[in-house]
Amino acid sequence: MRTVENALGMEIPLNAQYIRNMIMGAHATHDHIVHFYHLAALDWVDIVSALKADPRAVARLGEKLSPWPHNTYQEIKANQDKLKTFVGSGQLGVYASGYWGHPAMKLSPDVNMLAAHHYLQALEYQREINRVVAVLGSKTPHIQNVAVGGVANAINPDSPDVLNTERLFYIKSIIDKVDDFVENVLLVDTAAVGAFYADWTKYGAGVMNYLSVPDMPMDTKGTVFELPGGYIPDGDISKFTAIKSYQDPFFRDNVKESIKHSWYDGDWDKHPFEEDTVPKYTDFQDKGKYSWVKSPTFRGKPAQVGPLANVLCMYAAGHGPTKKYVDKTLATVSALAGAKVGVGALHSTIGRIAARSVRCAVLFDTLKNQWKALMDNIEKGDMRTFNRPTFPKGEQRGFGFHEAPRGALSHWIVIKDGVTKNYQAVVPSTWNAGPRNSQDAMGPYEASLIGNPVAVPEKPLEVLRTVHSFDPCLACAIHLFDKEHDEIVRVKAV
Repeated sequence: MRTVENALGMEIPLNAQYIRNMIMGAHATHDHIVHFYHLAALDWVDIVSALKADPRAVARLGEKLSPWPHNTYQEIKANQDKLKTFVGSGQLGVYASGYWGHPAMKLSPDVNMLAAHHYLQALEYQREINRVVAVLGSKTPHIQNVAVGGVANAINPDSPDVLNTERLFYIKSIIDKVDDFVENVLLVDTAAVGAFYADWTKYGAGVMNYLSVPDMPMDTKGTVFELPGGYIPDGDISKFTAIKSYQDPFFRDNVKESIKHSWYDGDWDKHPFEEDTVPKYTDFQDKGKYSWVKSPTFRGKPAQVGPLANVLCMYAAGHGPTKKYVDKTLATVSALAGAKVGVGALHSTIGRIAARSVRCAVLFDTLKNQWKALMDNIEKGDMRTFNRPTFPKGEQRGFGFHEAPRGALSHWIVIKDGVTKNYQAVVPSTWNAGPRNSQDAMGPYEASLIGNPVAVPEKPLEVLRTVHSFDPCLACAIHLFDKEHDEIVRVKAV
């Protein structure tokens, strides 16, 4: 979408920008809640230990940590009984694969129970915020309303058949409901886990070149953004360089990919406009090709993307809400840990998880701002949501980027006479999961594991903690391969 718009030099109606921004903000809020509670937390929280907790003591702990009204004894006791039913049945369901009782688990039963209590509550709140995506996008997660040139949402405040006042205020009611959970549960729980596992600020930094892109455009041309982005080399936020627009050559000219260690035909470093994707599987080779993932680089070096990169870049850019939530989270961690914890602690496994929750809070503020901006623009009488694209003769090149939940996502297109000539995607988990590049420099996953402790080699919980902190999503690296070399399927774009 943005890729083609960039190639065609299009402007996008303000309403379409705000609607897109709200979809992205709600989706990312949902994603970050799910990651902390339902994907990563159980690397740190021992569910079986939680069964030994005293619900009254857990309620007192919850009251001490935040004003969240649903930390009552009755609610905590009900959820503990629910967990006991799971364990007593011998069918642990979603809890079945945890390393319960592992020596690296160090939370007390009461803290484990509070986290488990919020795990179950988070199921409701991630579902609620995802309703925003469904209302605006017609479906979630594969939205149906986005088109090159804007969105398909017709706006009429008084019509029951399109995006109207009632639907917009329904969205606002959802935002208000989830707001309290993000600030008084998610952020607090993340800080508590960070404080109890403060030793994990020493592990998992890995690649400290951070790449993030600006997002939530506030004008029709993609030159003004609510959320800044840019590049930080070697973890030094004083050397931050901003990416300023959808046309910024600093981003456009500095992205390349290598396939020296990837199962593709050849051994090259190429810009996305020039590269191809021709599979050539060779079996695993220790010093050769060993991954389906390509190796992206920025300015010739591996770069880490994701919430940590995004938060550090916004912090370096002086973004007010980011500074507020970073400072608040670090103050809570410091108070619980009994020692001053600074921004430098974020360069770590546990810091990566904390940054995701900080980003969630920032996005939630942004979501509220986008809703107001949309309402204000409609109040002015502007109902436009779409500009029709035109495809000229000749060749056009364009790229589009988005700060997705897992980091900087960019697509690259070459159009020739109205037809796609080449299309490449450089996605977040490719940046982080990429194998060694053409200079044999390790990508973020590999580099972050160097020096991690492993207490029980047969149960490498610590490795999972660090890899899970990136929130891996490798669907883009899954390939069907026939060892007889028969063609499985061929897709032709017309």
